[in-house]
Amino acid sequence: MNPPVIVVHYHELWLKGRNRNFFLAKLSQALRHALDGLDVRRIGRPGDRMLIELGDAAHLPEAVRRLERVAGVSYYAVARPVERDMDAICRAAWVEVEPLQFTTFAVRAKRSDKSFPHIVTEIERTVGRHLLEKLRAAGRDTRVHLDAPELTCRIEIPPGPSALVYARKIPGAGGLPPNSGGRMLCLLSGGFDSAVAAYKMIKRGAHVSFAHFYGGGARPGESSVHVARELVRALVPWQYTAKLFLVPFEPLQREIVHSAPEAYRILLYRRLMLRIAEQLARRDHAQALITGDSLGQVASQTLKNLVSVGDCVRMPVFRPLAGDDKQEIIELARKIGTHDISAEPFHDCCPVFLPKAPALHASATELDQAEATLDLPGLVRRGVECVQVERFRFVGGRIEGVLKVLEGSKV
Repeated sequence: MNPPVIVVHYHELWLKGRNRNFFLAKLSQALRHALDGLDVRRIGRPGDRMLIELGDAAHLPEAVRRLERVAGVSYYAVARPVERDMDAICRAAWVEVEPLQFTTFAVRAKRSDKSFPHIVTEIERTVGRHLLEKLRAAGRDTRVHLDAPELTCRIEIPPGPSALVYARKIPGAGGLPPNSGGRMLCLLSGGFDSAVAAYKMIKRGAHVSFAHFYGGGARPGESSVHVARELVRALVPWQYTAKLFLVPFEPLQREIVHSAPEAYRILLYRRLMLRIAEQLARRDHAQALITGDSLGQVASQTLKNLVSVGDCVRMPVFRPLAGDDKQEIIELARKIGTHDISAEPFHDCCPVFLPKAPALHASATELDQAEATLDLPGLVRRGVECVQVERFRFVGGRIEGVLKVLEGSKV
């Protein structure tokens, strides 16, 4: 029996011109990492797609499941390997399409191996005619539609002993391959927004580390650390490794509460978080920060407040959710598996000592003046020195190797 083959298609990578080979190499590396521990005989790249040949058919369901979380894949399909014979190809095409419901169809062929004696148009005509005859004999009201068919039966003729036939496409994650876009650090709150913001940047090829600022909790066990940890565990399969920086923040907040005007508290919390995150990012060789801000969602996220808060750091601050509403964010959180984690009760440090009337349109100058009595270098240093680092790896389909690095250790 021929081994199972998965055909992986990409779209955006094909547009990369001279950089295409770099991105394709990253995608190939990601596929190998995602399928680690499974019996993969080879991953080939004939033309504008990749072929994954499995040695054991029993591993096929797990391989299909893991490929759902490989960014850079447009769609993929489980192909039926058959003899390189037109009669065998026609029979396989009918087996593939017969159980599917559709009213229009087309056949598309790709012949990477030019030694195959039948040209593409001949393959398409022969298989299309065979399918149409079988469908009509079965009493099904179907017709050929070459421009916009409901179903496309695809025939691949790669180098090797087998032809490939498939008609069922599985949508991929899209985007760019993991670790192809540089390093970033995300300020991870524990809520819905920041985890989704991190996912969006991971899908664009960024490798993201995480910084979580936590308080003590109103009661024992209410700290948000467990939520942040589970969010990172949910996201690490998308990029295979991750660091989580845990920063005890409540002692620093008390300094702000003691010395700064009440109306600016939330904004000063956020500025201090950004300053600490910037130092952690530089140690981690990251080039930018990520936040889960959505324009106008809460008082601290008015346009002027966002600009004034971000003004305190030199490192670029990316806000991939700026134009999304809450419902869009929650729907994406459900899709990527972070929704239920973020919905758990936890103690969020930001609302601690919440002002009765927070400033809606603070300028950077006003915030600078509000911070004038604070020992900002000292607060940043204390935040960085007290950090704890946890490392996560996704290997062989499992998340493992949480390593706690205590204060004073290297990032």
